[in-house]
Amino acid sequence: MSSSSPSYRALLQVPSLGRALVGMQVIRVCQSMLGVALILFALIRYESPQIAGIVTFASVAPGLLISPVGGALLDRHGRTRLILLDLAIAALSLALIAALAVADALPAALLIAIAAISSLTGPIGATGMRTLFPLMVPPELWERVNAVDSNGYVVASIIGPPLAAVLVGAFGGAVALLVIALLLGAAAIILRRVPEPPSETDSTGQLFRDAWHGLRYTWRNRTLRGIGLSLTILNIGGGIVSIVVPVLILDRLRLGEAMVGIVFAIQGVVGVVTGLWSGRLDTRGREARLFAGPMIVFVPAIALLLVTGLWPIILAMVLMGIVNGPMDVAMFTLRQRRTEAAWMGRAFAISMAFNFAGWPIGAAIAGWLASFSIEAAVVVGVAAAAIGTVLAWALVPRSEPLPGATPAA
Repeated sequence: MSSSSPSYRALLQVPSLGRALVGMQVIRVCQSMLGVALILFALIRYESPQIAGIVTFASVAPGLLISPVGGALLDRHGRTRLILLDLAIAALSLALIAALAVADALPAALLIAIAAISSLTGPIGATGMRTLFPLMVPPELWERVNAVDSNGYVVASIIGPPLAAVLVGAFGGAVALLVIALLLGAAAIILRRVPEPPSETDSTGQLFRDAWHGLRYTWRNRTLRGIGLSLTILNIGGGIVSIVVPVLILDRLRLGEAMVGIVFAIQGVVGVVTGLWSGRLDTRGREARLFAGPMIVFVPAIALLLVTGLWPIILAMVLMGIVNGPMDVAMFTLRQRRTEAAWMGRAFAISMAFNFAGWPIGAAIAGWLASFSIEAAVVVGVAAAAIGTVLAWALVPRSEPLPGATPAA
């Protein structure tokens, strides 16, 4: 493919990429639905922000802890089959939660346990999808496919939250979770025919040794380390927002489940344009600035949640949606360009887990604080956004040669 015409249309010429992108989009819609459905399910069933926060933490954190092993598996055994394994486990777990809820046999402790167990394969599926694209697509199209990838989240955030909220409001949380399970099964059917792309590997043949080498590689790579430290802190604010916004809408404004979905969808709507626009930019040499610059907007955006009323919440979500697209595209491209191909499975799994670690922590903090002071939770979120922004500017290098990031065996 000619590097002189890196257009969105050129992506359609990449074999099997269309099927992979469709499967990816269904998965992202499910993830977006689940984030809202699970929180609403816990808030309504147990009437407790603390339980909602703990369930959100349990649905993510255990998988993040074993992400180095997941990355090593991806580098050794490929992506497609492990993505399908993750989809099967997630679908079965959600179906089990729905069945137990209908049977009125789901104490909070059991819900938390099922969420924690099902999270263990989550990083494998998420990283598998993310590392498929740079292996399937030539480097001159990375900005384009990263924009499509980023907008996959954005489009999902338009469709998923309101759909989940309507299902919970109209039919109950159990039905909403069962629908998500069925959609995950559909995604598995779509992705079954995506071939495994050829890739380099630098495996020792020993799973845990490979995982340890992946940890060392990721930590010694200044770019991955800087991205991870800054996004971890920033995502504490994101996790706080995920709990605070539903609590504000349901408990203070008394506007119902559907409005929760609408508010989250607004964030996605405004992010579509900025995400596609940023995909048209040539980010080479500017990735670090394009990644760190938008972060500062999260500080006033989260602070708006201190203002009473629906419109401040909507404005906060609009501001976060505007900057999410450019920041994500720059971060995806930066990570791809500064990670050697043989290390993509391990480095991406660890980096993605590192980046996202703050989200479940923020959700757990918000669940605890919101029980007696929503304002305190918001203030913590604002502080996290400010610190994350400073770390991004200070720690992500403007350039970094790949060879210097490779650890000794």
